[in-house]
Amino acid sequence: MTQANEKIGQLIYQIRQERGLTQAEFARRLGTSQSAVNRIEKGRQNLSLETLARISDVLNKPLITIGGASSVNLRIEGGQELSGSVTVNSSKNACVGLLCASLLNRGTTRLKKVARIEEVMRLIEVMESIGVRVKWLPGNDLEIRPPQKFKLDSINVESAKKTRSAFMFTGSLMHHEAHFKLPHAGGCELGKRSVLAHIYALENFGVSVNVKSTHYDITIKKSVPKDDVVMYESGDTATENVLLAAAITPGKSVIKMASANYMVQDICLFLMKLGVKIEGFGTTTITVHGLKELPKKSMVYAPSEDPVEAMTFLAAAVTTNSSITIQRVPIEFMELELLKLEKMGLKFTKSESYFADNGRTKLVDLTVAKHNGELVAPEDKLYGRPFPGLNIDNLPYFVPICAVAKGETLIHDWVYEERALMFMEMKKVGVDMRLADVHRVFIEGPTKWKATDMVCPAGLRPAVLILIGMLAANGTSVLRNIYTINRGYEDLAARLNSLGAKITVEHSI
Repeated sequence: MTQANEKIGQLIYQIRQERGLTQAEFARRLGTSQSAVNRIEKGRQNLSLETLARISDVLNKPLITIGGASSVNLRIEGGQELSGSVTVNSSKNACVGLLCASLLNRGTTRLKKVARIEEVMRLIEVMESIGVRVKWLPGNDLEIRPPQKFKLDSINVESAKKTRSAFMFTGSLMHHEAHFKLPHAGGCELGKRSVLAHIYALENFGVSVNVKSTHYDITIKKSVPKDDVVMYESGDTATENVLLAAAITPGKSVIKMASANYMVQDICLFLMKLGVKIEGFGTTTITVHGLKELPKKSMVYAPSEDPVEAMTFLAAAVTTNSSITIQRVPIEFMELELLKLEKMGLKFTKSESYFADNGRTKLVDLTVAKHNGELVAPEDKLYGRPFPGLNIDNLPYFVPICAVAKGETLIHDWVYEERALMFMEMKKVGVDMRLADVHRVFIEGPTKWKATDMVCPAGLRPAVLILIGMLAANGTSVLRNIYTINRGYEDLAARLNSLGAKITVEHSI
């Protein structure tokens, strides 16, 4: 029992440190003494399930799982008007790509203000399992030190299977090993999401991927592309993977039909800081002049802010008819969304632009005005597309927005086979919708929101839509098993509460 208490105590200590809490502050929130916290963290205190659940609530992190039944739930007292300001965090998608890119550097990489989300945590677990030293530093900075030799036979399969991002290690690991295996991609359950765009592009660099029932068997015979690399589709992660492959392949690699999205731009900036020459930054044709060998540098890089998170808070404000200020919005990746909203009747103001810490991404502070029920449905259908265009991951947030607008809206989510099906879960919070097919939904507004008790959908964006709808619904709603949301957002409930929402985080064990 003592050994188990010590392990739990060490875990509590580690999470408390990650949350930036002193023992005294943690004790205050827990409703106990600092000496009791000290005993707990040293493994000298027996802990009941009730105490563990309370600690989980304070740390916003489930500590143990019993019979696989552990879950985090949200209890929402809806109908609250939001106000105040919120600052956008660093991009989740940029952070996961940069974690993979950091393996190109034989030296120490420090990533600034990394999002503490489940997706990042799973990737870190994978990295640590193959020998990478990863350390959290004050301010949510992350220090990464690769090993002399990767232990790829020891890869954490369970963690790798929980994220699609693990396949992006291919573009980095191919420069270290001639043969390795990666578990099949996991992540959001949004229908058929193959990695063919990755495989076809990587083949140009001598990468052979044999797809097995449980894993990818990857063999490397490095080569310089004989021709331009044309992307099978303009996928964000596929483009990032190919950029990592090209970065340490000597000679010139021209990548066409590439994604120019925000996370790809962060990868390009990181590689340029690492010493790779890149032309066509921010366009769909990227030319990479690869290095002859892996660099060994001590470097620091700050990923830019997350436009999808900015869109999330924007949607929450509009859906609850609230006025808030969203600080550090990457405006170039929100311009079309704001134009669509302006034509629907939304009023907002923007500050003068300024640069993100990466020195290239333009940011603004965005203040959204109350619409008082005067929004009208857009005249044309709404659909996402690769940048430049309405961001594919921002498209879902028009579901609750259009639900408060007068008239009928057609939303066409052509990318994922099942995400539109998940949108239909919004009927449970009162939205008048009908499904045209697996890619298209019609929404009739305005909505009379209603409180409900339901399990979180399996898709990240659809799950957050339900939460936004619950914020607008008078009464008490419960959203159960929110691991999906925690994959992409850090402390979302607490940050919404800072704007005036009333959300209680509950852990069941």
